[in-house]
Amino acid sequence: MSRVLVIGATGGIGRAVAEHLRAQGHQVLLSARTEDRLHALAAELGCASRAADTRDAVQTEALLTWANDEALHGGPLDGVVHAVGSILLKPVHRTSDKDWSDTILQNLTTAFHVTRAATPLLANQGGALVLFSTAAARLGLPNHEAIAAAKAGVEGLARSAAATWAPRGVRVNVVAPGLVETPLSAHLTRPGPSLDASLRMHPLGRIGQPADVVPAVHTALFTPWMTGQVLVVDGGLSGLKIPR
Repeated sequence: MSRVLVIGATGGIGRAVAEHLRAQGHQVLLSARTEDRLHALAAELGCASRAADTRDAVQTEALLTWANDEALHGGPLDGVVHAVGSILLKPVHRTSDKDWSDTILQNLTTAFHVTRAATPLLANQGGALVLFSTAAARLGLPNHEAIAAAKAGVEGLARSAAATWAPRGVRVNVVAPGLVETPLSAHLTRPGPSLDASLRMHPLGRIGQPADVVPAVHTALFTPWMTGQVLVVDGGLSGLKIPR
């Protein structure tokens, strides 16, 4: 049984990951910003939880210290999944300074804070850190400038951290989904022109569900000879071009 902290546990993908790990018998620790939703999920799954905002470095350090202390009841912390992010679809000339700074903060800075706090603790067990990118970081899509830049930064962060910590046995990998139906993406996945366009862009003919992403997260966490990799789970979006 592994001991894994899931950050962003109340989001669509984070919740699916937490439910999967619990069903597999792992000790799961939960964190999110919204305290009432977090406590409800923790009660439902029978997990310990702590609210934290990983945009803040001090809160992030405290969260990882708490998680390691909680995990020590059964052994050191084995893994951290950072399922935190945002979606901003605007062309660069309509992206305000606040849009830009918020996107970088919520996606790249949070990943940096978690990577910095988690890797020394995971070295005690040779554990794994999983960060999240997006297919848009490798595929030029209109109106994705800010989020693509932020998530490309996450991928670069992960590769360098993987190289730094490989001698200590810590593995750092990234999961990069296409469009997934979650509360965060509700404005894009409700019936209408935006959804129709997204369906045409994904060669498999549908957008993703959180459960579609879970196997890649499991692989990134538990494959012992894999690090510094980006696992793309996007229905063929970034790698295939099928005329329609």
